[in-house]
Amino acid sequence: MSRKSGRIAELIGGSGGTGWNAHYVGYFECFNRGQYYEAHDVLEELWLAEGRSGTNYRYHKGLIQLAGAFVHLQKGRLGPAVTLFNLAEENLAAYPAVHEGVDLGTVLALLTDWRGSVRLDSIEGNPLGRRPAPKLQLPKA
Repeated sequence: MSRKSGRIAELIGGSGGTGWNAHYVGYFECFNRGQYYEAHDVLEELWLAEGRSGTNYRYHKGLIQLAGAFVHLQKGRLGPAVTLFNLAEENLAAYPAVHEGVDLGTVLALLTDWRGSVRLDSIEGNPLGRRPAPKLQLPKA
C-alpha cells in the first residue's frame, strides 16, 4: 500500500456495490466532482497494482492521463494539458467503442472537444473557467 492509500480509501469509501472495482468507480466520481488530481490518484493505485501485463493497462493509463490533463488545466498549464490529451487519446483508442461499461466514443469526443478548446482559447486563457466542467458517464453494469 502506498502512503496515499488511507486518503484514497476515504475517497472510494462509498464507491462499492456496483459490480465494478471501487477504485474504478471512484475515479469517475472524483472526476465528476472536479477532483481531477484525486481521480488520478484513485485509479493510479489500481493501475499500479494490476501491472503492465493487465488487459486494462493502457485503458487505465489513458483515463489517468485524461484526469491529469484537467489537473494541468486547473493549474493553468495549457501545453502539458494538450500533451496529456494526446497521450490519453492514443491509449484509449486502443480499446473497443464500449469498454469496461464505458462508452469510449463519448470519452474520446469529450477529450477532443477540450483539447480543441485549449488550442483555440489559449490566446484568451484557460477554457476550464469559462466552460461547464466535464462529466464522465459512470460505468454501466
